[in-house]
Amino acid sequence: MPRTSKAEAELRVDEPVIEGRYAEIGPYTVAYETMKEDMDPAPLFRSLPDDRCQCPHWGHVVSGRIVFRYADHDEVFHAGDAYYGAPGHLPLLFAGTEVVEFSPTAELNSTMEVIGRNLAEATS
Repeated sequence: MPRTSKAEAELRVDEPVIEGRYAEIGPYTVAYETMKEDMDPAPLFRSLPDDRCQCPHWGHVVSGRIVFRYADHDEVFHAGDAYYGAPGHLPLLFAGTEVVEFSPTAELNSTMEVIGRNLAEATS
């Protein structure tokens, strides 16, 4: 049976606001993410449909909290919660939050391409 751990996952994001370690298991990506600062990444989703993340995520909040904002409501998840983030959300991230999240790799990669372009434009 495929498996991974945080220690084995590749460090792909090491920025002042977030650390992300990622591993692929079958058609899914497991993300171990730690938020170092509060962040509203909404501008990074610009040019996706409705300017929102369209990738579904299933996860567990290890510590802290995360908010998924939808067009008509917010969903707040705290340490110990398991969650589902449906397509059409915008995350709101808080320092000290750690999550383990599972996402379909193809959809996640498409989303990350857009985020990468928007991030490059913002920092140039």
